[in-house]
Amino acid sequence: MNPNFERILSDASRLAQGAIQKALASASQHAEGGGAQPLHLLAAGAKNTANPMHNPAFQNSMAEATRLMQSGNLQAATAAIQAALGGAAVPAGAANDPNVIDVEAHEVGRAAPAQKSSEPAVKPGPAGQFISGSHSEGTAGSRDYKLYIPPASFTEPLPLVVMLHGCTQNPDDFAAGTGMNDAALKRGFYVLYPAQTQHANSSRCWNWFKHNHQKRGRGEPALLAGMTKDVMARYNIDPKRVYVAGLSAGGAMAAILGDAYPDLFAAVGVHSGLATGSATNVQTALSVMQTGAAPAAARTTASPPTIVFHGDKDATVNPVNGEQVLAASAGAHKPETKRVKSANGRDYTQRVYKEAGGRVVAEHWAVHGAGHAWSGGSVRGSYTDSTGPDASEEMMRFFMANTLPAKD
Repeated sequence: MNPNFERILSDASRLAQGAIQKALASASQHAEGGGAQPLHLLAAGAKNTANPMHNPAFQNSMAEATRLMQSGNLQAATAAIQAALGGAAVPAGAANDPNVIDVEAHEVGRAAPAQKSSEPAVKPGPAGQFISGSHSEGTAGSRDYKLYIPPASFTEPLPLVVMLHGCTQNPDDFAAGTGMNDAALKRGFYVLYPAQTQHANSSRCWNWFKHNHQKRGRGEPALLAGMTKDVMARYNIDPKRVYVAGLSAGGAMAAILGDAYPDLFAAVGVHSGLATGSATNVQTALSVMQTGAAPAAARTTASPPTIVFHGDKDATVNPVNGEQVLAASAGAHKPETKRVKSANGRDYTQRVYKEAGGRVVAEHWAVHGAGHAWSGGSVRGSYTDSTGPDASEEMMRFFMANTLPAKD
């Protein structure tokens, strides 16, 4: 074996083991220090990040290093190993958080191309269909999904709604609880339900609270946008009418996707979620979920049109977070406010924000007495409150009033 090859492997092994020991020791000290994490679902999602071997970026870079060494490109292999072991400093904010072992992504050679789904498109039939699929997006990884396909009686290009479930949920559960497939059958639109994995987050939360999953072209936003584009390419979908909505962690990721891809998503629905960038690691996430984020610098661009639902008795995600989501799209516009009793029983206060020309840019629905649950949802799914106004119906009304401008 080439001596340089042996040296690289030896150094990689030594540095990797050192990194693992330091991370585990740090995590152990934190546990012994009694660092309480009352929001166990979110905290549980960070367990595996204490070991860099569980970091997807680490695994991808080491796999690339192996390939490069086998091809004889030792210089590039060395760079890949340095990237895998975090040759760059741990990002600010994560350095003091033993639960977050993240490194900035390093591109070695040419980026891996996006991989579209291997499944052929399913032709619409006489009735709606709920099919399974999967999508891979280069180094961002892969996720399974469920897709609702409306009946063939809808012949024109149709809207697409991307629905992001909350922690511990899955596409089937979320579809049942929100009733969005029933709405799609009635109105005629596709519904895409990406599925988070326990490998990526042990509680199946979308990683909205991690810095490397909050921007365009990176992490889960890149993967979810790529999945959306793949489905759009294979089905009869109107590219001007694509929307994203989510609950809790899914709502926070929906806000991120809207801000990162305003050219893809025409409007956003955030239920019991949090604003983009409100946290960058587990510790700050636990804090903002309880009290809201600290005042942020003024945004240079507004978020896409956004509708927010939040129970005012939500003990998991403080309702102030919904207000902060709203602020990014409502801007300085004055709201039209009304308090109404829903047909299902709960009172709610609706605030509508309009531009000077009358276009609605944001809505906020405060559901009085409601907790951390999808308003108006079905008991067939988890985290639902059937006594509130119908969030699915109101989101679709809001979405259908918003389209992207035609591309030149």
